[in-house]
Amino acid sequence: MTKLRLLWESGRSSLWFVPTVLVLGAVVLAQGLIEIDRHIDRTNLEAQWPRLFGAGAAGSRGMLTAIASSMITVAGVAFSITIVALALASSQYTSRILRNFMRDRASQTVLGTFVGIFVYCLVALRSIRGGDEGAFVPSLAVLFAVALAFVGIGCLIFFIHHIASSIQAESIIQSAANETIDAIDRLFPAEMGEATGADISPGSEPPPGVQVWQSIPARRTGYIQGVDYDGLLGFAGAQNTVVRMERGSGDFVVEGSPLVSVAGGKPPDDETAAHLDALYTIGRQRTMAQDAGFGIRQIVDVALKALSPGINDTTTAVTCVDYLTAVLARLATRQFESPHRMDEGELRVIARGSTFPGMLGEAFDQIRQNAAGNVTVLLSLLQALEVIAVRTQDTHRRQALLRQADLIAEVANRTIPAPQDRDGIEAALERVAQITKKET
Repeated sequence: MTKLRLLWESGRSSLWFVPTVLVLGAVVLAQGLIEIDRHIDRTNLEAQWPRLFGAGAAGSRGMLTAIASSMITVAGVAFSITIVALALASSQYTSRILRNFMRDRASQTVLGTFVGIFVYCLVALRSIRGGDEGAFVPSLAVLFAVALAFVGIGCLIFFIHHIASSIQAESIIQSAANETIDAIDRLFPAEMGEATGADISPGSEPPPGVQVWQSIPARRTGYIQGVDYDGLLGFAGAQNTVVRMERGSGDFVVEGSPLVSVAGGKPPDDETAAHLDALYTIGRQRTMAQDAGFGIRQIVDVALKALSPGINDTTTAVTCVDYLTAVLARLATRQFESPHRMDEGELRVIARGSTFPGMLGEAFDQIRQNAAGNVTVLLSLLQALEVIAVRTQDTHRRQALLRQADLIAEVANRTIPAPQDRDGIEAALERVAQITKKET
């Protein structure tokens, strides 16, 4: 199931999947209308609606040829605009957001519509016969081609507007944030109660009675895109052992380095190693199928690019902090699954997963480190911590927020010399401290 989800995500993130589906649909539509034309009385249609169905073979060929040539030209222009937009977004923001552009369903549909209309006209053209060939003109298919031409004109206007909107910083950041929130809702569906324990970090100590771990090396190099947790649990239960994950979703693994470890003194055979390795999906880039942190990474990269000396775009950096606030506020109310996975009361899998402090650090650490001397961004970070702190009653999460606030205060005190500039930061720091120290 995990591999199917990742395969679906890969298809969605490509520029060929939706256009291919639309092209196949166009072929089926054209062939279907041609078959209908073969079984209807064309004489009655021409008599009742001569302006719609009265075109001859030459006129129909000319019409379909004009539509086909126009649509393939427009399709080429649309693909060129898409490539330019991708290049601009990559240089202005970060190459990691290109995936969001490529998986944009509106752009894929428009490109597929242009190519689909072209293919539709080709299929309809080959069915037209005139003169000594035994005259046949698929009037219904030709009429529908004219209607599709108007659809193509509307798609072109929409596409230009959509591209102009989608390359704006706010649209790019919002798109990444919305996808990240969707991943959080899918990966962390359980809401926290009023009283919860600390987020448990993945442990590395063996359970009682286990003295030796036998490691299984990775057979590929790349990012872990997905893990079949049910498969790991089933294997551990069938072998009556404990499996410890050495790398989790989103981690980079090098061929030959430990991927998982199995409790016990006997080294696993090649078949067992191959089975465990197959439970991991490793690719050349991170995805959000099981890795909500990748969405945070995309927004952080945009913020870092905005804070770079060559761009120095404080407004975009603040926008990134605002949307990271929305992501972490959603995350602050969610229950993280324990890394210790049980089966019938027995520990079977020690997983590696996300924790709230870890994702908080991934969101704010690098922005804080690159915002030295920037009063606006540092103040935005403290305001974000204030909003997040209100959302959670968990003591350990509030302590993580307070530690982050202290680090921001240290950067501000070290890099902002003017007391007036520090006043707002100190006031925000005091508010965060009051919230995080409030009794739950």
